Amino acid sequence: MTSRFIWYELMTTDADAAARFYGTVLGWTVRPGVEPGMDYRMIVAPDDQGIGGILQLTDDMKAHGARPVWLGYLAVPDVDAAVKEIAAQGGTIQMPPMTVHAGRLAMVTDPQGAPFYVMTPTPPADQQDAASTAFSRTAVGHCAWNELATSDPQGALQFYTRQFGFADGGSMPMDNAGRYQFLNDADGMIGAITTSSGANRQPIWLYYFRVADIDAAAKNVAAGGGTVMHGPQEVPGGDYILVGSDPSGATFALVGARRT
Repeated sequence: MTSRFIWYELMTTDADAAARFYGTVLGWTVRPGVEPGMDYRMIVAPDDQGIGGILQLTDDMKAHGARPVWLGYLAVPDVDAAVKEIAAQGGTIQMPPMTVHAGRLAMVTDPQGAPFYVMTPTPPADQQDAASTAFSRTAVGHCAWNELATSDPQGALQFYTRQFGFADGGSMPMDNAGRYQFLNDADGMIGAITTSSGANRQPIWLYYFRVADIDAAAKNVAAGGGTVMHGPQEVPGGDYILVGSDPSGATFALVGARRT
């Protein structure tokens, strides 16, 4: 069985500011969540599809090392079994399995240290065949690309293909940075693995959210108190990308067309 990215979560120190920032940049609507005892809000894309959540970090979470970051959720048939297998393969357990209203989940890292969630979702009672649309290559406001920067691309490829059923989608050379390794799920290409570089070499997943106009989005990032760290830059296929940080310091990426 091939896994899928089914949800994207922003951990932040200011959920209100994050809702305003991403609402302007990506057209998201942020709605109250239903998890008791937790400030967890739901991200709704312009097409009215839920694609993720915003978690307000508590003082206790921050005291234990939590920081603003985007994390993806990978669907698995059995969270508890997946956690054991991940640990056996050299990954770590950051948060043990727990049950919430939407299913059972755990936070883990891969063997190189990149964090993510695994989850067995509970479908709505009236939609037992419901499927996540959080990842979409074309829908504005959805995640269109999942990119892992890691210290060991070959080791990471072996881990994700073995553990989650992803497939080697081929690769292309990068200027002075090894190869850009494409990653496929059962429906096609979902992202890539690359070598981490720069001052911060901590392995991390970077999520690219689609916008309708990359230049307008870049202006909105700056106007909203964020920072454009790279781009807009053209990529194969005619889209443009940028990498930025939001007002809390969480890194994100955007992909979209140039309209002017």
